[in-house]
Amino acid sequence: MKILHLSDIHLGSGLSHGHINPATGLNTRLEDFIAALATCIDRALSEPVDLVLFGGDAFPDATPPPLVHEAFASQFRRLADARIPTVLLVGNHDQHAQGQGGASLSLYRTLGVPGFIVGDRLATHRIETRRGSIQVITLPWLTRSTLLTRPETSGLSLADVHQLLLERLRLALEGEIRQLDPALPTVLLAHAMVDTAQYGSERYLSAGKGFTIPLSFLARPCFDYVALGHVHRHQVLCHDPPVVYPGSIERVDFGEEGEEKGYVLVNLAKGKTEFQFCPLPTRPFRTIRVDLTEVELDPQAALLGAIASADITGAVVRVMYQLRPDQIPLINLHELQKALEHAHSVSFLPQLVNSQPIARLPDVALEQCLDPSHALQLYLDHHPDLEPLRQDLLAALQTLAGHFEEESQDMPEMPRSPEPVMQQLKLLS
Repeated sequence: MKILHLSDIHLGSGLSHGHINPATGLNTRLEDFIAALATCIDRALSEPVDLVLFGGDAFPDATPPPLVHEAFASQFRRLADARIPTVLLVGNHDQHAQGQGGASLSLYRTLGVPGFIVGDRLATHRIETRRGSIQVITLPWLTRSTLLTRPETSGLSLADVHQLLLERLRLALEGEIRQLDPALPTVLLAHAMVDTAQYGSERYLSAGKGFTIPLSFLARPCFDYVALGHVHRHQVLCHDPPVVYPGSIERVDFGEEGEEKGYVLVNLAKGKTEFQFCPLPTRPFRTIRVDLTEVELDPQAALLGAIASADITGAVVRVMYQLRPDQIPLINLHELQKALEHAHSVSFLPQLVNSQPIARLPDVALEQCLDPSHALQLYLDHHPDLEPLRQDLLAALQTLAGHFEEESQDMPEMPRSPEPVMQQLKLLS
């Protein structure tokens, strides 16, 4: 039985890295994501596969714009037209902010699209394919509120709550496993953060408070393949049985710059499953980093040289450079943009570095009480740039001291402490 396993489409993400295509009126990054999805569907049809498993996160959020929703639907309809059964799992981005339901995918269940199953709850589905029956357990993104009520967590530590969550999940998953037909091949389809996975951008993109699931919960001999979603980096967590993240199909941001994107093609057999990762021709992301703080003569030439040595054609590019304040007038952004004209999109991220040493006051023990005049003298001795103002500052201090002395005559005696003076000195330094 052939299965195509893809996940984390995030259709409509990363639009800031694109621009409007005048020929289509669409953002070019949206076109990139659609093209990647279309390539996956093309492969499913050309094989043809017997089943398609989508691991969740169709869009950036639960309520995508109609145009984006239509683009997603038009691609998956090709599977329905070819009568290829498809399971759409609900991920964290497919849920409302409250973590309930699969708003962006529930439409397919409501319309009753033939051969389409929406996995928005822990359940076992028996699916008839061209090559026989298969069992698929769907495990959507789970939040704490899915398994526990507020009164149940009252007074518990975070560690105790996490342990209780895992116990509830273990019992629920065990209930599904006990109902399986041992004669049929079985797949677990889960959108989850597994404890042994290497995380990337999805750690910061997660909408909703999920929890980490131990690999031991999923790597069970009753499963012939464990199809995962949520982590954007392709990785294999276990080989017996195969526990696989296909990763996302396109780069969401620069946090995924070095990751290869694709999907997984699975040859499933009871007790013997083989799979292969299939890379997608996605648009490259390139970061150009240059430290100009040690360049004395021509920082612009150093930047242009770094750009010339990078492969930027058709890429989403960011130029990160450090420079001194005196170098700012020497940087010509118009000339840099011209050098990057073959890139798909460009962003400049300069970082200003002050190379002047910061004058520090000598260490003064707190018990060493300094009168204000002595403290100011000490400060001015270590700031030569204030020398022209020395006499004016000392005179102003004497005037303030005189006013303070007059006002303090009517106030009760207070114990004096050197700490406020020392705190001010350290702030000034």
